[in-house]
Amino acid sequence: MSVIENSKLTVVGAGSVGSSTAYASLIRGSARHIALYDIAAERVEAEVLDLAHGTQFTGTSDVVGGSDLSVVEGSHVVVITAGAKQNPGQTRIELAGVNAKIMSSMMPQLLEAAPNAIYVIVTNPCDVLTVLAQEATGLPPERIFASGTVLDTSRLRWLLAARAGVSTSSVHAHIVGEHGDTEFPLWSKATIGTVPILDWQPADAAPFAPEELDEIAVDVRDAAYKVIQGKGATNYAIGLSSARIVEAVLGDEHAVMPVSTVLDDFHGVSEVALSVPSIVSASGAVPIRETTFDASELELFHRSADVLREVAAQLR
Repeated sequence: MSVIENSKLTVVGAGSVGSSTAYASLIRGSARHIALYDIAAERVEAEVLDLAHGTQFTGTSDVVGGSDLSVVEGSHVVVITAGAKQNPGQTRIELAGVNAKIMSSMMPQLLEAAPNAIYVIVTNPCDVLTVLAQEATGLPPERIFASGTVLDTSRLRWLLAARAGVSTSSVHAHIVGEHGDTEFPLWSKATIGTVPILDWQPADAAPFAPEELDEIAVDVRDAAYKVIQGKGATNYAIGLSSARIVEAVLGDEHAVMPVSTVLDDFHGVSEVALSVPSIVSASGAVPIRETTFDASELELFHRSADVLREVAAQLR
């Protein structure tokens, strides 16, 4: 496939995450046309109006939206953010029951309006919801996937870059597994430039130690809880990371991103959606099967799969 001309992105859900995704996409020029859809008519119309008032300053993109499903028609990418939000002290998995019901009723309608779109699920718990949505729609796994650990990976690289004294673009490290409490860094492949993470010597500071890396992993895992405790929701960074995923699809970039697809015998894991480095293009997302894990990472990966498989089974 190739770059999608006259591209259309629809963001489903006009809450803080959905509105931030539309805002980030508008500023970045992620799509030529941006639509915002929500059943809450007054809210979505107000958000669209607010966004539209700034289009003089954002380039060639335009923005429309509303509470009628027709706004979804013609979409090349649909980003789903609708659902109950995560409250302070609440885990992503605890959201599963409520948001699974929302997803099951919404997906058939969206698919009817935009049958050829790529679907990106941001609503939490995004991994479990991706499995249920893929089963409900029958879409091939590459066409319906979650934003996964793209944001978690950005958080990791930001922390490592600050400690190492380099730019975030020079840090090559990934968070994999669940977007949630069982996620973990793929330390065996982490480098700064071409230097393995434990071999890096920061200027005027000690090298990384394994114990410090463990602490950084915990900080990344718990970052959302800290933000939610302070301001009630995470929205800016997930909006930006969602916009970046959209760009990889619409630009047919074949970019490597740790998105979450329903896996098929990936290191022995099947029928569970977990984040692994994947090729994201106009065809959707395809896991990179050549990705390797060391023994401890493989154990953590299977643990993450077991947790999510159990949650999905309870919701079927």
